[in-house]
Amino acid sequence: MEKNQEYLNILRKLKKKPESSQRNLSKNLGMSLGKLNYCLNALKKKGLIKITNFKKNPKKLSYAYILTPKGISLKTKLTINFMKKKMKEYDDLKNELDKEKKL
Repeated sequence: MEKNQEYLNILRKLKKKPESSQRNLSKNLGMSLGKLNYCLNALKKKGLIKITNFKKNPKKLSYAYILTPKGISLKTKLTINFMKKKMKEYDDLKNELDKEKKL
C-alpha cells in the first residue's frame, strides 16, 4: 500500500476516534504497531496531527490524536485524489466491458 493511502487511512480513523489506542488503531488498520507508531510520528513531524496526553487519566499512557487544520486539509486532498483514482478505474473497466460486449 502506498504511503499516502496509509496516511489517509490513519487520518480517517483518528478523525472518527481521536482517543483510540495505538494497539486498536494498528489492529483496525491491519498494520504492525511499530509501523503505526512510525507513521504517527511522521504525521506529527509534518504538523498534521497533535498528540496530547489525558492528564487526569490514571493511565498516563492514554493519548488523543487530534488532526490539525493542515491535517484536515491533507485528509481532504487525499480523499479527493483517492476518489478520482477510483472513478478513473471504474471508467476504464466500464469501457473495457463495453468493448467486450461489442465483440
